[in-house]
Amino acid sequence: MQRFILIRVFHSLIALWVISVVVFAWVRVSGSPVDALLGDQVETPEETIRALEEYWGVNDPLIEQYVSFIGNMFRGDFGESFKWRQRTTKDLIAERFPRTVRLAGIALLISVVMGAPLGMLSAVKKDTPVDYGGKIIALLGQSMPSFWLGLMLMWIFAVQLDWVPTSGRGGISHIILPAITLGLFPVAAIMRLVRSSMLEVLDSEYVKLARIKGLSEWRVIWKHCLRNAAIAPLTYFGVLGAALFTGSIIVETVFFWPGMGQLTLDAIIGRDYAVAQVVILLFASLFIGANLIVDILYAYLDPRIRYA
Repeated sequence: MQRFILIRVFHSLIALWVISVVVFAWVRVSGSPVDALLGDQVETPEETIRALEEYWGVNDPLIEQYVSFIGNMFRGDFGESFKWRQRTTKDLIAERFPRTVRLAGIALLISVVMGAPLGMLSAVKKDTPVDYGGKIIALLGQSMPSFWLGLMLMWIFAVQLDWVPTSGRGGISHIILPAITLGLFPVAAIMRLVRSSMLEVLDSEYVKLARIKGLSEWRVIWKHCLRNAAIAPLTYFGVLGAALFTGSIIVETVFFWPGMGQLTLDAIIGRDYAVAQVVILLFASLFIGANLIVDILYAYLDPRIRYA
């Protein structure tokens, strides 16, 4: 088991390094942040431009910039923002990250509380109106774009009914619509995964044997079916939390929620190297870390995977 974990950790570190190189190069393709900082309206002396490039270190060779970036990251220095003057990247992330955690956490709760029971019920009641209703929910949930769903929910519940605010950050009323918008797609995905896994397990020989022995249907489903059916949904659930962070970019933009998603978009538009590359690497780390945890849990649920 230890060898399995060490191999997975090594693979995760390699993936994170490759992503750091790609992100570092990608954010520089859009051009120099000095151009965005100065704007196009006023002609700036060449000396001023050179001085700014020297100050921000963007005129150094790319290899030196990358080595400096990685070295500063290991020291906990994420750099100073170009766009948000007098503020460090660490301060911006510390301010925005809890807001996105709150939004993604509520969306994740909605996804699991709705998706897992619906998937189990749909599998147990196969080919009944309950099953057909679950399939319709899954189809709608995976077909509707999050930006369109957010606008529709905003128009119905905020504009027409005036039950909740249209946008912004505040109390629980401000987070209801963004959380539902962010969590509805995972509801459909979790429901479909749980349903397909439960159907496969319900048709297995050991479940038939448990029923022949006279065990109650409730005990068969919860004790014998649920654990074995949880492997495939667990794989998706592990990356779901990280996916909600990156998916929040669209939702936070629609609802003007000042979290990490909005910060990422503003940093990319403003060519803010320091913020953009650190935030994207943070998102990538969440994805890789979630996959690593899933691999380890997967190996505990099914010991055969450790030796694959």
